[in-house]
Amino acid sequence: MQVKEVADLVGISIRTLHHYDAIGLLKPQHTTRAGYRIYTDSELERLQQILFFKELGFPLKNIKEILDNPSFDQVEALEKHRERLLAKRRQIDTMLETIQKTIRHTKGELTMSNQERFAGFDFSSNPYEQEARERWGDKAVDKANANINELNKRENLEQTINDLYHRLAAIRKEDPASEIAQKRIGEWFHLLNEIGTYSLDAFKGLGQMYVEDDRFRKNIDQFGEGLASFMRDAMVIYADSK
Repeated sequence: MQVKEVADLVGISIRTLHHYDAIGLLKPQHTTRAGYRIYTDSELERLQQILFFKELGFPLKNIKEILDNPSFDQVEALEKHRERLLAKRRQIDTMLETIQKTIRHTKGELTMSNQERFAGFDFSSNPYEQEARERWGDKAVDKANANINELNKRENLEQTINDLYHRLAAIRKEDPASEIAQKRIGEWFHLLNEIGTYSLDAFKGLGQMYVEDDRFRKNIDQFGEGLASFMRDAMVIYADSK
């Protein structure tokens, strides 16, 4: 099958398949004389495994390491996928039941206990942490988590972060290069370095992510529309000036 046929079959973009090829995750072994990639059954089986792991939240880097490991057992992997998906289905079923009970509680048809209100919620995994580990490595994330735990013991870290967001939002209409903007974005840089280790280049890249990643942008812009873009611009100026 050619790349467009695979994309149509699976429901993913041609760009995604090209990206998988570029990073060595899924490289077709055959091409036509015209240079078109040809996917065999073997590559389609690997693509299925990639998508199973991706559905379960594995970063692409880790998926490649798993699939390229000589000890990788496809049957064992499929059995584990099945176990995880069944667990996920049980959680979803519980959440649906919680929603239904909440609807009836709101209508006055029954009374929910506090335990019933939160049945099905599971915050044991953190998708942001998975992405951070993929970008910056386990050592950096483990150090950041340790620093956060230590800061939480000494003060309310979340409140400190939110206070700084509010103070930045209050000046988001200012020139990002202004003295007050650079002073406060400098406070943001130093706060982040209390939590983890950020070079000036990483700081600049983080600011870009604030705008490009919808999750970050929405989280930041809740403190004031346009705050993410303002912080991005101020972070670039701060990094370049240092």
